[in-house]
Amino acid sequence: MYEKDSEAVRLRRDCVAVAVPQGVEVNLPTGTVGSLVQALGGSFTVYVRGKMFRIAGEDADALGKQPPLPRPELSPGATDEDVRQLVWEQMKTCFDPEIPVNVVDLGLIYDCRIDKQGDDAHEVFIDMTLTVPSCGMGDVLAQDVKQRIELIPSVTTAHVNLVFEPPWTRERMSDLARLETGLY
Repeated sequence: MYEKDSEAVRLRRDCVAVAVPQGVEVNLPTGTVGSLVQALGGSFTVYVRGKMFRIAGEDADALGKQPPLPRPELSPGATDEDVRQLVWEQMKTCFDPEIPVNVVDLGLIYDCRIDKQGDDAHEVFIDMTLTVPSCGMGDVLAQDVKQRIELIPSVTTAHVNLVFEPPWTRERMSDLARLETGLY
């Protein structure tokens, strides 16, 4: 779902949300009315009184929704390459709350390194940037990436480092992202 398909919502309980783009946590009280404008990648973006807020998937019930993403799984005997692919798939479930494009297709992931820590243990290191260094949602997006990767059964920890060199440009976006945003 994205803005053109917005849906009216009323919060069923108090809910912690993050103001977009400031990145500041706020409490939205029971009964708050707004428009659900994005439900992608396990989080929700709502407009309330002209302001945008991101609500985490674990608070889906406050919107009368189901948590949208299942826990990732690795098959028995998964290879290091299977882990690498699942790390990238998990990062593709992390969406910018203002636009319907994931952080991978936006070109925000600069590097992904996976170190094997034992037979079934991996440590993941991500270098990630933002479209603008002053984006207040940077820490929120980085934490989202970290949490999604750490859901992978063999990942013991993920480290997400926000970097700003080289600066992000729209040329880093995938063709799909350019089409979705009209920047082709």
